[in-house]
Amino acid sequence: MPHNITLVPLPPYSPELNPVERVWLYLKERFLSLRLLNDYKAIVTAATRAWRRLSRQSGRLASLTSYPWIMKVMQRVKY
Repeated sequence: MPHNITLVPLPPYSPELNPVERVWLYLKERFLSLRLLNDYKAIVTAATRAWRRLSRQSGRLASLTSYPWIMKVMQRVKY
């Protein structure tokens, strides 16, 4: 293991500890729910549009992925 990487063990199922779960939930709730899409290409297009809309919202991604425990871990890491 490289000296500059700190492993933080998580429980086997811990969506509340995984920041991307909150991003996915936000995308589903705001842009992707209650829609019927015809095929795989339509799903990819809808997901891409949702991601682009999210990325244009200044600060939203940071607010969705900021957990207090992440900041504590980051403070312990030496660069």
